Amino acid sequence: MEPALRAGVRRAVGLSPVLPRCWRGLRFRSTREERPPPFAAAGGDGEGPPRGGDGGRLSPPALPGGSRLNASRGDPAPQSRPFPWHPPRSHPGNPRASGASKRLERKPPPVVRPEGSELLFGVAPCALALARARRGLFRLFLQPSSGSRRAVTAELALQAAARGVPVQRVRRRELDALCRGHVHQGVCLEATPLRFKSLEEAEKPDVGGEERAKPRPVWLVLEHIQDPMNLGALLRSAYFLGVDRVVTSQRNSCPLTPTVSKASSGVMEVFDVYSTDDLRSFLKAKSAEGWEVVGTVSKPEDVEDVPVISCLEFRWNKPVILVIGSEGDGLSLETQLLCHRMLTIPPGRALHPGIESLNVSVATGILLHSICSQKLRHGG
Repeated sequence: MEPALRAGVRRAVGLSPVLPRCWRGLRFRSTREERPPPFAAAGGDGEGPPRGGDGGRLSPPALPGGSRLNASRGDPAPQSRPFPWHPPRSHPGNPRASGASKRLERKPPPVVRPEGSELLFGVAPCALALARARRGLFRLFLQPSSGSRRAVTAELALQAAARGVPVQRVRRRELDALCRGHVHQGVCLEATPLRFKSLEEAEKPDVGGEERAKPRPVWLVLEHIQDPMNLGALLRSAYFLGVDRVVTSQRNSCPLTPTVSKASSGVMEVFDVYSTDDLRSFLKAKSAEGWEVVGTVSKPEDVEDVPVISCLEFRWNKPVILVIGSEGDGLSLETQLLCHRMLTIPPGRALHPGIESLNVSVATGILLHSICSQKLRHGG
């Protein structure tokens, strides 16, 4: 640029004729010329303006072997500085990722339930509760499903509509929260609890007449069964094998909960369960009426003053009551003394110490089958 033209440019932009020190060596470049990207000069630290003795111009980077790129011959331009690193969306340090995770972890709004209601869970308990309508029914919760499960939920929705029960579609995590982690199979039913029936109701002619007409009815009596899974399994076996009535003690016994209904595969919804607060008086009364009261024991040597026989030797020739004791202690001594005989299940091998007994629901199923199968053989 000519000196006169350079002075005119200085006056136009208001610059002093004498350039400050920081402007010395400044060169005016054509706007058409592409400015190379900044990079650290040799011996620099990569920060601030490049240093060098070429009037502030950047030198081409050195390649391996000592050669340099020559822009005048059309060699490739030096690489620019890479873009700043951004954490991935799943990285815990990324604020956007943390916001997304908070949205995903947001708990569903709580479902307000009527006071005094409970939640049945599982296909069989909910379907049988809708079919029998022995409970007060409030709402049916269904999880969106596909495949064969869709036909099941559609049938449940039709049953609920026929009963006038509202149907609410909810997501799986909402059902998990409602059922507190129980296996619900995508179905929950909000209903009133089921209660035990009293023995006075069992003695009414319209309720107990059918059992009295039978020549050899069989009742199952449960003393202090506390595990809801065991109680549900006992009800299921009793119903399947043809037991006429189930009676349980009120004290120290499990109530009829949704877990019992699920463990019974819904039998609790169709099968009456009775209770008494005086089990010994009940057994004495039945014994006086001509019923045979039989108990159960795993070790015959633990029983005194009551004959013990194998369940395979038992002959059912009169109305019978089978009494089952608690999971840990079995029958109490007072109840044992009210039994006419005690039944035991013979093992099929020599048993290792510590595993000499069966689960109470399994043992009861074997004993009931041994007794009730005689009814099938003799047509009783």
